[in-house]
Amino acid sequence: MTSRSKLIAVLTAAGLAGTLAVFGSANAHAGPAADPDTAPGGNFDLSTWELQEPVGSPGSPTTIPSSKLQGADGFQDSYFYTDGKDGAMTFWAPEKGVHTPNSKYARSELRETDKDGSPADWSLDGSHRLEATLRVVSVTSNVCVGQIHLGSGGPSTKPLVELYYRSNGDIALGTENSPDGGQTLHDVGNVPVGKTWSYSIGVSGGDTIDLKVNDSTTHYKIPSSFDQYNQYFKAGSYNQSSSDSTEKGARVGFYGLDVSHG
Repeated sequence: MTSRSKLIAVLTAAGLAGTLAVFGSANAHAGPAADPDTAPGGNFDLSTWELQEPVGSPGSPTTIPSSKLQGADGFQDSYFYTDGKDGAMTFWAPEKGVHTPNSKYARSELRETDKDGSPADWSLDGSHRLEATLRVVSVTSNVCVGQIHLGSGGPSTKPLVELYYRSNGDIALGTENSPDGGQTLHDVGNVPVGKTWSYSIGVSGGDTIDLKVNDSTTHYKIPSSFDQYNQYFKAGSYNQSSSDSTEKGARVGFYGLDVSHG
């Protein structure tokens, strides 16, 4: 069964130029185009996502439900909006912002839901995949642009996987060692700031993490201590630095976003 969050778009640059843009080798503003004058919900199917923003009350960030994100007149603000130049679904997370009790960092980030709006919570069995085409517009230090996060099944609130993008263009995958914590980092690529690139994060066979960054594919074993936990996907700008500044932060634009389960 497949749920898709997919950019409704056409290539602004045909042929090789458009292909190169997707893989970070051409002008950052080339690539898939969308309507820059509509809300993100007018270009993307957001029926299986809710949004967490870096505002609200301390320890309780504001969450925008899927029902309010959908459609050309759907929700948008200064933290989540359509880029007026290239139509990218853009996430802005400043270094100073409301964050969850289990983190010290602010985020503007989508959280996967089911079609009825309830939180997604799938088992490791089967095949599950999150695919994205994006570019990091700006970042102070480090930003997480995609996650597989632990759901129900136990007390841990850790992610299984986090995909990080650093200010020097390095891309790293963080895999959690156990539900109790501890993360191992794997260097998986480099794309200059402002260039467009693609990733795919998934799990298969109940015990394997599958990662693809542009044309490079790697696999990682999932420790058996995670077997009891269900999972869900997240994508956006989860800033990994904090300060008293509302001007510094991480801005990330997405040109494609797709989730599949089978």
